[in-house]
Amino acid sequence: MKLKEGFVTHEMGGEQIMVATGSASFSGLVRSNPTAAFIVDCLKEETTREQIIEKMLAKYDATPEVIGADVDKIVAKLRSIKALDE
Repeated sequence: MKLKEGFVTHEMGGEQIMVATGSASFSGLVRSNPTAAFIVDCLKEETTREQIIEKMLAKYDATPEVIGADVDKIVAKLRSIKALDE
């Protein structure tokens, strides 16, 4: 899976903002906390759920179960706004 081309991110004031360009069906912006921003950044390149979890385990002090739940929640949100190519 990968973030669609019609979505761009920008760091602003310590948080990540993701906006849809004219080619995306979603209109609006998405604010991300640091964990969600890390997941979105991973999705800028083709990746899998397992690869994202592996990268997060190296960065965050949390269990694989907690990280997996976080990844699933963010991926579901991105799917709901059609921000992913799968």
